[in-house]
Parts: sequence; structure tokens; C-alpha cells
Amino acid sequence: MTTAVLSPAAAPALDFETRLALAEAAMNVRLANASAAIEVNAAHIPIDPIPHVDAAPLRTPAIAPCPYPTPVAATLWRARNHLQNNGWCAGALRDEQGAVCLMGAIRAAASAGAADDAVTVLFEAIRRDFPDATSVPAWNDQRATLHLADRYLDRAAELAHARNL
Repeated sequence: MTTAVLSPAAAPALDFETRLALAEAAMNVRLANASAAIEVNAAHIPIDPIPHVDAAPLRTPAIAPCPYPTPVAATLWRARNHLQNNGWCAGALRDEQGAVCLMGAIRAAASAGAADDAVTVLFEAIRRDFPDATSVPAWNDQRATLHLADRYLDRAAELAHARNL
């Protein structure tokens, strides 16, 4: 009996597509064996279900106590909080959603007699940087966001506090 041994030079040449298909088949066999080995090796590990976690109740942040002992400064501070909590608007004292302008916030936050003094101090704080401002409502209506309204309520509260108002 005669056996023929093929030398590498005598082996038929395979084209690229055939070699690629053979390599893919070999990799698929290796991946299937690895997947089976993982399943066998991990079969003894217990799988706990994900525990149900109830969401914590939402808490409303506590409002910090007023830092100003004087009535006008405290009114301006409360007006700023009122704007932040209820929203700011321009062109009206109050809109349909409950947002208010600077005057509306001061009126909502003012105790008896403090609203006029608060508006006067606020207008003075505004006029320091905007000398052409004609009134608090006119200045408010020219703004596009709450940012400057907040800033000038803070400045006015500091000014009122410095004057012991």
C-alpha cells in the first residue's frame, strides 16, 4: 500500500475568499466552545433578582431664614424668594401661571407700608447701573430673564440693610 504525502508546494492554492470562510468557521467553533465553557463554569453561581427599591420621597428644600433684620431689606429678600418660587414675568403684574414682575413680587412680600420703601430702594439700586431707567416696571419689562431681577433685588436688599431700612 502506497501513501502519498503532499508537500506544501504541492498543496492546492486557496483563494482569499475561501481562506476567509475557513477562518470564520474555525472562529465560530472556538466561540461556541468558549460560550459553552462559560455556561458550565458559571452554572453553580446563584443569580439573585434585583431588589425592588422604592424611591425616596421628594422633599421641598427649606427656605433659609431671612438674613436681614430690617423691614425693607427683609421685604426685598422675600420678594426675591417669591420670584424664584413663583416665576418672573414681564409686561404684566401677574401672568396666568402665577409668575409676577418685580412690583408684583414686592407687593406679595411686603408687610404694611414697606412696599413703597422697598420699591424706592430697588429703583435707586437699578438707577446706579441703568441711569436711563424711568421706573421699576419699565425696567422690568425691558429684561428678558429673571437673572437681572434677582441681582437687583439682592443689591437693593444690601443697600436697605446698610441704611438700616
